[in-house]
Amino acid sequence: MTTSGEHKLLYYFKKWVTISENDEALILSAFEPALIKKKKDLLVPGEVCKYIYFIKQGSLRSYFIDPKGIEHIYQIRLDNSWISDLESFFSKRPSKYYIEALEDSQMLRISTERLEQLYEEVPTLERYFRILFQKAYINALERLNATMWESAVERYNDMLKEHPDMFQRIPLVYIASYLGITPESLSRIRKKK
Repeated sequence: MTTSGEHKLLYYFKKWVTISENDEALILSAFEPALIKKKKDLLVPGEVCKYIYFIKQGSLRSYFIDPKGIEHIYQIRLDNSWISDLESFFSKRPSKYYIEALEDSQMLRISTERLEQLYEEVPTLERYFRILFQKAYINALERLNATMWESAVERYNDMLKEHPDMFQRIPLVYIASYLGITPESLSRIRKKK
């Protein structure tokens, strides 16, 4: 019997590729459940990232700490999205990032080795993950470009438009870090709205 989280996972696969009922069973058997409590780390610098996680319910952030001790958030992910350190996952080199739960979170995870096996068993998934990784790359470039060419107000407005739910669930100090501004600057921007 599949849970709603597993149905969501299959739903997202089916958005981009065709999979059979037999494929569904293979996919679900390849993923294992993972739970993490709020404020606990899923990954810390120096560890190799061994999994890609599908977030059934919850929120997580990926961040690093610079030499001055300042946190810089790279990713914030909510329900029905993926999180990992793809550089570490694919290269098998130690991560530079933390991945921390911002809420108690329920996930499904798959290891590098099991993902490679799943590509053999369900070849259409290779296309799904290619599209997913292309989108992740494009998002990273868009984020980099935004920090170089857009004002803080523009970045805030874009985030508010594209991810309004984040402002209900994520502490503003983390949203400020993600936007590359101070909490005080974010407060000033929000007051002008």
